[in-house]
Amino acid sequence: MKNNILLYITIISIFSFNVYSQKTKLAIADKKYDNYAYVDAIKTYERVAEKGYKSADMFKKLGNAYYFNAELDKAAKWYGELFAMDATNLEPEYYYRYAQSLKSIGQNDKANEILELFNQKSGNDIRGKLFKKNTNYLEAIKANSGRYQVEDAGVNSKYSDYGTALYSNKIVFASARDTGSLGQRKHTWTNQYFTNLYSADLGDNMIPGVPHKFDATINSKFHESTPAFTNDGKTMYFTRNNYLDGKKGKNGNQITLIKIYKASFENNQWTNITELPFDSDNYSTAHPVLSPDEKTLYFASDMPGTIGQSDLFKVKINDDGSFGTPENLGNTINTEGRETFPFVNDEKEIYFASDGHPGLGGLDVFMSKINADGAFSEVQNVGADVNSPKDDFAYLIDTKSRRGFFTSNRDGGQGYDDIYKFLETKRLICEQELYGEITDITTKELLPNAKITLYDNQFNLVSTTTSDEKGNYSFTVECGKTYNVRAEKTEYTTKEQKITIATENGKTYLPITLEKAKCKVTIGDDLGKCFGIKMIYFDFDKSDIRTEAALDLEKILDVLNQYPTMKLDIRSHTDSRGTFQYNEALSDRRAKSTINWLIKKGVDSSRLIGKGYGENQLVNKCADNVKCTEDEHQLNRRSEFIITAL
Repeated sequence: MKNNILLYITIISIFSFNVYSQKTKLAIADKKYDNYAYVDAIKTYERVAEKGYKSADMFKKLGNAYYFNAELDKAAKWYGELFAMDATNLEPEYYYRYAQSLKSIGQNDKANEILELFNQKSGNDIRGKLFKKNTNYLEAIKANSGRYQVEDAGVNSKYSDYGTALYSNKIVFASARDTGSLGQRKHTWTNQYFTNLYSADLGDNMIPGVPHKFDATINSKFHESTPAFTNDGKTMYFTRNNYLDGKKGKNGNQITLIKIYKASFENNQWTNITELPFDSDNYSTAHPVLSPDEKTLYFASDMPGTIGQSDLFKVKINDDGSFGTPENLGNTINTEGRETFPFVNDEKEIYFASDGHPGLGGLDVFMSKINADGAFSEVQNVGADVNSPKDDFAYLIDTKSRRGFFTSNRDGGQGYDDIYKFLETKRLICEQELYGEITDITTKELLPNAKITLYDNQFNLVSTTTSDEKGNYSFTVECGKTYNVRAEKTEYTTKEQKITIATENGKTYLPITLEKAKCKVTIGDDLGKCFGIKMIYFDFDKSDIRTEAALDLEKILDVLNQYPTMKLDIRSHTDSRGTFQYNEALSDRRAKSTINWLIKKGVDSSRLIGKGYGENQLVNKCADNVKCTEDEHQLNRRSEFIITAL
């Protein structure tokens, strides 16, 4: 595409990292009513940690609890403990959170050191520095090729034809074919005639008919191109040279630039042509396209703030028809080169032309998904069927039929630029359904109305949903990508899970279980379930309390101190392997060791009873001579802290 007819455009964006969180109301744990006790697990973790007990999982929970609640000074404390304990095996995201927390308390130098480590571990994440160019881009383009059937659209002339839009079962496009008018002039840069808008009816499979001039009111003696229409057909936006009511505007160098204009369809004709409020004589705006909900106008410009030769922008269309302030789409989309000809479809995809992203030469067509927070996913070249070593641009696709149009000045065309039609036979992005249900970890109850948030592997927001009445949720995700799923619900502890999607179409199942933030326990309940204590661990064939067992027992001790009238029956169980007598004796010694540990810590012996049950109370089929897996045997090796009084 030649630079006299089209505006080429680019920009920089601020990549933002947003952590959405819900404040958890932590109540004082000594409240009792209806003979229930509400145990605040987080506060217990904190008191246990203050005694010097260390656990990476516990420090993660404490740091995350405060980070999600925006109490970054407290988050810095517990993330600091986490890093002091084990920094080498942590996920990169914890480096980012720790750095942000350190900044909140003024430790900027240390925060910068952690961010540098974050960049190393995450592959130079864009939050820390600009991403590195992909040196294997030709392989990526090759992988995206072979997905289109492309042919001449049938509306081309030996002149320039480009930039289609859909309107009332027609295509509308720009053409320089009008050579017969006495007032029609040639552009001095190319000796091409100025372009006017033409339209053609669409038949089956979106095959265009014979083109005709679009509208005498819209077409002028200068360039018109790239229209966009509202769904009701009553409003259009289009590109034109700076020319209105017979007057031609010029910039300080006496050059006539281009602007976006708006027109209304009244009494069977287009009227009320006005320029948009953010137009200027000193920079160009061009190639408007509406979002599917018609609340946003996307366009190209070299207005102030543009980082390259041209950038893509968006502007809000208010309910009263006024416009907001144009926003640059950011450096995921824009580069130091030219970005232009945006198109946004109803599948939250933006297509655009660029010579700044790695391509085959000239302008190539690229695509990016628009995330729920308005940010953009990784930009992808659509492949060599649409793209060529020449200029390829003005891509448009109907998402139902997968048919569309684009423009190119590639070899073999009829004119200066030509319009091509296509059928997309394979999607650019391999997609899967990520689905599952949200349940209570203890009761297995399905949890409706939980907030489920999907983040990419850099923790950029992708989408948000709510579990339905059966606790189900689902997202559409890309094959081969890694995501983080965060589940939140009132009275439950927020949980994150990482999932990597398979590399082919299908479904990925990810159930999520949530723990009560405040355990509700009463007589007969197992207090250990509040903290996920399945077993108090001992060395093989011994009954001495191990370090990790002491950590769990400190949690039980903390609750007993909160509730001085609470009494426990401490039960130890084994699996069926070993003799009956041996298992019973060993489990009894372990139960008594547990009781003695608590008594030494100050618990009155009258509050504690317990014994070992050996293999007497198996929870599954795994009795003697029954073949079972290790996981099945593990279910029987358990410790219980049964509440006998409150």
